[in-house]
Amino acid sequence: MRPIDLRSDTVTQPSKEMRAAMAAAEVGDDVLERDPTLARLEERVADLLGLEAALWVPSGCMGNLIALMLHLKRGDRFLAPAQAHVLGSELGTAAWLAGGMPEALAWEGGLGRPTPAQVTKAAGSQGPYYTLRTTLLCLENTHNFAGGAVTPRAEHLALVAAAKAAKLAVHLDGARIWHAAAALGLPPSALTEGVDTVQVCLSKGLGAPMGSLVCGSKPAMAEARRLRKMLGGGVRQGGVVGAAGLVALDYLPRIPEDHAKTRRLAEGLRGFGIAAPLPETNILLVPVPDAGVAAAALEAAGVRASIVGPALRFIPHRDLAMADVEEALRRIEPLAHLLRAI
Repeated sequence: MRPIDLRSDTVTQPSKEMRAAMAAAEVGDDVLERDPTLARLEERVADLLGLEAALWVPSGCMGNLIALMLHLKRGDRFLAPAQAHVLGSELGTAAWLAGGMPEALAWEGGLGRPTPAQVTKAAGSQGPYYTLRTTLLCLENTHNFAGGAVTPRAEHLALVAAAKAAKLAVHLDGARIWHAAAALGLPPSALTEGVDTVQVCLSKGLGAPMGSLVCGSKPAMAEARRLRKMLGGGVRQGGVVGAAGLVALDYLPRIPEDHAKTRRLAEGLRGFGIAAPLPETNILLVPVPDAGVAAAALEAAGVRASIVGPALRFIPHRDLAMADVEEALRRIEPLAHLLRAI
């Protein structure tokens, strides 16, 4: 029985077209000069996001860390929505390497986001030299652990305006900004307006085997390039994976297909009496009585899901067809009692 892997949209395999592009990529030493394929990828992503420049990095965690290192001085406090990736999923590097003191903001503005008033209050005002200094707001769109929740453009702009009024820089963790843009029917650049930096991922949902980009102004990206080298992220013939990123971007028009698969999965689970929310994008968090027991039973039935706190996380992706979602539902139905809320 072939497993249906819904743990993440990072489990995808490079397509034939992607592998061919990688094999044929024009390459150069990206530390000594610039790799031509990486340069093309960086220009294309910067253009998509409406920013001056971009820098390829091996992972989203490194991209976020570089951005925080650009914005923070040792001991600076930064604000982020509760359960943001930079707070709980990057192994403390925001504090360890970027030197920042994190402050989580509750989701008073909706799933995955604070209100502008919260930002204003948390930022506070300039105090004596011996008081804590807040200098940065981190946003996340879509918000992974809020179930792929989208921050609409108007709310994004209001949060950015509140941050700027409080003299905070703004970093956007846009690992899945592509999905937010697709859900709203907007270009990605509409959701990056006003930010100082943004990190976007090519391996989450788009199918690249690795790679993210951190984007911002040209001076910021010049310094980011230095930071990447300091962190061990300098690459030589990076065009091999850069070519995969260029092909991955060609999948952007098809992201709504993954959203449709996720909605169908949610509808099917609800039909079994399971408390599945209606997803906004490609992430479905389903609260269950015992996530460990439910995940083990699903695994035995050939359906793979991740455990996120008291919930199971399902993420349909480009390597699964709608028929795979239907098959997953058929396998889940006999186990539905394990997923129903008590």
